[in-house]
Amino acid sequence: MTTPDLTWGRPAPAMPPLPAAPPATGAAPQPPGAFTGVFPAASPQPPAAPTGARLADGGAATRSGQFTPEAARQDMPILQRPVNGRPLIWLDNGATTQKPRQVIETLASFYATANSNIHRGAHTLAREATDLYEGSRAAVAGFLGAPSPDTVVITRGTTEAVNLVAQTWGRANLGPGDEILVSTLEHHSNIVPWQMIAKERRARVVPIPLLPDGSIDQNAYADLLSCRTQLVAISHASNVLGTVPPVREMTALAHRYGAKVLVDGAQAVAHFPVDVQDLDADFYAFSGHKLYGPTGIGALFAKPEILAAMPPWQGGGNMIESVGFDEVTYAPVPHRFEAGTGHISGVVGLKTAIDWLTSFDRSAVAAYETVLLGYAQQALATVPGLEILGAAPEKIAVLTFTLAGHDPMAVARHLDQAGIAVRAGHHCAQPSLRHYGLEAAARASLALYNTAEEVDELVASLHQLQAQGG
Repeated sequence: MTTPDLTWGRPAPAMPPLPAAPPATGAAPQPPGAFTGVFPAASPQPPAAPTGARLADGGAATRSGQFTPEAARQDMPILQRPVNGRPLIWLDNGATTQKPRQVIETLASFYATANSNIHRGAHTLAREATDLYEGSRAAVAGFLGAPSPDTVVITRGTTEAVNLVAQTWGRANLGPGDEILVSTLEHHSNIVPWQMIAKERRARVVPIPLLPDGSIDQNAYADLLSCRTQLVAISHASNVLGTVPPVREMTALAHRYGAKVLVDGAQAVAHFPVDVQDLDADFYAFSGHKLYGPTGIGALFAKPEILAAMPPWQGGGNMIESVGFDEVTYAPVPHRFEAGTGHISGVVGLKTAIDWLTSFDRSAVAAYETVLLGYAQQALATVPGLEILGAAPEKIAVLTFTLAGHDPMAVARHLDQAGIAVRAGHHCAQPSLRHYGLEAAARASLALYNTAEEVDELVASLHQLQAQGG
């Protein structure tokens, strides 16, 4: 296997005019700093950080807050390589986002200049690495609107975060007859951990049904809540239907019954700002690799009083104060939940990803993605036999679809020959697909660096496939 030639490139095409977003999405007027269709000059590339201390700035180029998709594209080396002789069009962002050069350079610079284990080290590199690690925790707290860095636990991603809550809070608080309400929108990582702990604790997982448009049935949800409800698990944005539920309102209703709420933010944090205190979420989890950061890293927010009462999960180094054969004293939160040597470079890279994303005006990014979603919905509607799943009034730029006469995997292979990457299968969200009587579908998921021209290429390739016949 040869290494891709990242020096290949092509001039960026001009952005075609986009129509107004469909009325259902309710795009707000563009704020100052919003996308205007005018591309600024490329930001100068900063030199690689020569020391651990320099890494702390995240390596992000200084911006005025203005956003254009081209400004984001210029930071993505992988978008400059060809696939099957065609320019890469990355429409698999729901599975993982591509990484800006700033994140790539941060990872290399950390290992070249600041690599060390963290905490308790007396030498310079240990202090620098610890400062970077804890500085990244603080950045995550700020990104989520958390009240303190001590409310943020570093995890390997959303899946580990949900399992941590299930195995600590769940084991301590669930009992026979208790109920866990889980929306039908959920990714398997927010279903299976609850099934496992429910079986152990003799509790019960109760699904919250969907309406035909892919929204959560709020009347059914209200009816399901009771004094038996101990936890509600909901995604902030669906990875299959794109649905953005009214999380704040659902959380407020759950709290009336004394239930806790865990929010899976894996698909949300890259698309719109999140404030966990405004949501009043008890737990909030996300993954770095869906946020333009490294794989194998993520975070869990928990309210401080809940986190303080949770017992440890995994045992080992870094999560203790003192160990003897007669007694063990655990470290304070959040460290008691971070056993062993973590993905230190990934934590540092996550801060850079946050710095990179927040260097753009987030409202402008959200407005652009809303308009691009509307453009894609209208364009895909011209393909004979294509049906998009999910039409909730509020949704992120996820387009899961079927194409009459074609298996979803065959659709993905055909698009791949044109350099277009989409995902096909059950997307680790089988209950969502079964709501529509399906076991598999194709999915094109958009990000801030995607363009209308790329949507046009997707649509043209699907027209070609339909013209060829089944």
